[in-house]
Amino acid sequence: MSTTAVKLRGNRAASFWQSTNGKKIVMAVTGAILFAFVIGHMLGNLQVFDGPERLNAYGHFLHSLGEILWAERIVLLTAVALHITATVQLALRNKKARPVGYSRKEAINSSYASRTMYWSGPIVLAFIIFHLLHLTAAIIDPNAAYIEGDVYHNVVAGFQVWWVSAWYIFAICLLGLHLRHGIWSMFQSVGLNHPRYTPLLKTAAIWIAVIIVLGYISIPISVLLGLVK
Repeated sequence: MSTTAVKLRGNRAASFWQSTNGKKIVMAVTGAILFAFVIGHMLGNLQVFDGPERLNAYGHFLHSLGEILWAERIVLLTAVALHITATVQLALRNKKARPVGYSRKEAINSSYASRTMYWSGPIVLAFIIFHLLHLTAAIIDPNAAYIEGDVYHNVVAGFQVWWVSAWYIFAICLLGLHLRHGIWSMFQSVGLNHPRYTPLLKTAAIWIAVIIVLGYISIPISVLLGLVK
């Protein structure tokens, strides 16, 4: 490939990234990747209700993937970085386009989820970092009870600490708000925006977010109530 062709492709990629539509497309694609991970991770975690053997077997399977698992992590980290960068840059661009604020700010045609989109993202990111340091790296271990390879024990011991469970539940609720708006935005990005279908799609986005939130928080709540021991 010639140097000219490489530069041309580089210029096209840069132009795409700098455009507003390009950033929105990047947000949609990376959001879809992260959404798929959220679903898969939830289904994997819910195996805690099947007992230690099932959850530990799932954990061992993931670690047995080796290089594939690391490739997945790199893709996810890249998606997170691009998603947050595009979100922040779009927010700054919108603010710059309207430097003078409203004398009276009213939430017209916007939901609470959409108005909290920009600050819920960084909080969820902070939660992900905490969660990894807690249950994956064992750097944060309030109970000092981490056992290498025993996923079930580590999950239960971790969520028996009330403030860990409270922080987890709070962050997952914010994730639900983020997903509620993000899923609807994804529908719009792929052209599913019609007066006939819009109410149904908005309702679907809400219910998908609710199901995900309930799925995730059912684990710490069950541990705190002693239903999972």
